[in-house]
Amino acid sequence: MSPIPEAVILRAIGPKDPVLDRRRRAASSGSLASLGMTWLLACGLLSTASALSAQAMGPPPGGIVGADVKPALLKEIGIDQRLNQPLPLELAFRDEAGRAVRLGDAFGRRPVILALVYYNCPMLCTQVLNGLVASLNVMSLSAGSDFDVLAVSFDPRETPEAARAKKEAYLTRYKHPAAASGWHFWTGREPEIRALAKAAGFRYRYDPELDQFAHASAIFVATPEGRLARYFYGIEYAPRDLRLSLVEASAGKIGTPVDQILLYCFHYDPSSGKYGAAIVNIVRLAGAATVILLVLSFGILSRHRARLLQRDGR
Repeated sequence: MSPIPEAVILRAIGPKDPVLDRRRRAASSGSLASLGMTWLLACGLLSTASALSAQAMGPPPGGIVGADVKPALLKEIGIDQRLNQPLPLELAFRDEAGRAVRLGDAFGRRPVILALVYYNCPMLCTQVLNGLVASLNVMSLSAGSDFDVLAVSFDPRETPEAARAKKEAYLTRYKHPAAASGWHFWTGREPEIRALAKAAGFRYRYDPELDQFAHASAIFVATPEGRLARYFYGIEYAPRDLRLSLVEASAGKIGTPVDQILLYCFHYDPSSGKYGAAIVNIVRLAGAATVILLVLSFGILSRHRARLLQRDGR
């Protein structure tokens, strides 16, 4: 067979287009470079996640616990639902002005939302109060006229001055006419605090080495007579459910037990000086996110490169 003349080949495939060639090379090299960078990033993240996971999940140095094992400290804290149980209304506390008050002074007229927090808490306590005020702001009922809110610090070292500062901060966010007389921030002594927490089923513990309290997060709704009517766990409270519980509590009705989804205000492992269970979960999520990112990036770049080559080849 005789060779095909070059002129015939050129007519068939057309003359060379230097601009088109540069676009093809740029698209190809750009896609490969992006893909290479993605691979390097993903491999780096995966290596880091694997190293951290090995450190956290391997033989636990100094007492780090696995994600599926509850630290001994957390076994001692929690919230037990004690519906229809009376609160000890004779307990003595101090209000935000430093006046001596009894727990019963907050009851007798309206239902009460009780929040056990401490005002210098570095984590969840502020979120509990933030979640509460967010729900109250969209409710048709008002604190001071339809119900009362009582925040009690379970840190016996806190003073009425700290309570007053916390009250002022939240009254600026909850601007209702009777709010000043309907939202109370109290402090107390250790025996009274312990008695109130026990009656509410609120189990907590103080760690002197870290100067922190380990506790779970919730608010409690009580009847005007001081009986526990409803528990709300977490840091966000559905306004509709909270309003309904207040209406029912005002009539003396007691709610039913709810599922416990506890948020712990304590992720630190004092035996190792490291964050144990929390970091293991983070590492696992990072590893899974790395794999997903790798697969998605590879697919997107491959399709993008194929479209560019197909368009330029037409």
